[in-house]
Amino acid sequence: MDQNTLTINGHAYNFEPGQTILQIAQHNNIDIPNLCHLKGTRPTGACRICIVELEESWGKKLVSSCSTPAKKDMVVHTESPEIVKYRKIYLGLMLDSGNHNCDIGSAADESWTDFQIAAMENDKKEELCPVWGDCELQALAYRYQVKGRVSGRHREPLLLPVEDDNSFIYRDMSRCILCGRCVAACNEVQVNQAIDFGFRGNSGKIIAGTGTTLRNSSCVFCGECVQVCPVGALVEKKNLGKGRPWETEKIRTTCPYCGVGCQQLLHR
Repeated sequence: MDQNTLTINGHAYNFEPGQTILQIAQHNNIDIPNLCHLKGTRPTGACRICIVELEESWGKKLVSSCSTPAKKDMVVHTESPEIVKYRKIYLGLMLDSGNHNCDIGSAADESWTDFQIAAMENDKKEELCPVWGDCELQALAYRYQVKGRVSGRHREPLLLPVEDDNSFIYRDMSRCILCGRCVAACNEVQVNQAIDFGFRGNSGKIIAGTGTTLRNSSCVFCGECVQVCPVGALVEKKNLGKGRPWETEKIRTTCPYCGVGCQQLLHR
């Protein structure tokens, strides 16, 4: 019986019917960057960072690897010049869409302290983003050497009121990139349905309930949305200003919230 195989970056791999290109790549330790994909939930292709190049009989085309099912004899490239070009564009648009100080700057020519100060000035705040140095968007900006304002025009960052009226989650939607991970985590993983996409076009954002705060919605503050957020839009409130993850000791324990027994890492 013939096996289903496809080629990724010149190497052949077997796959099961229904698997996406991203799933096959991850199973075979092939790195395809992504920001919106959340394992176990429906793929959306929202961030476009996971695009790959397919060889077709008529030429080449770009598709989102997280939402494209694999086909027999498919030929895939994950880091072609065309792919890198478009990933840089999408990353630049994300950096330009909100209040981000992830710009790569000229860190190689400055001391670490000077670079941090420059980032704070760019952010127009007295402190760095709470996840600065532990942000997936920032990591990709460094990886692909991308700066914001790809349109060439200076634009003031989107500034929205910070929501901190509850005791658990610090919510800053001016840093949100609309990847949808938190929505998938809330609606498909925990099935609390406390948050969702709201409004349309340039006014689109993640809303709680019918546009209220988390405190006044059906949110149970399980924290699932916080752990999947790739940027600084959702942060555990009690950890603000208490150091970065690499500065803490990690202790494995069991969550006492219910009887499921989920494992978690405590930082101290």
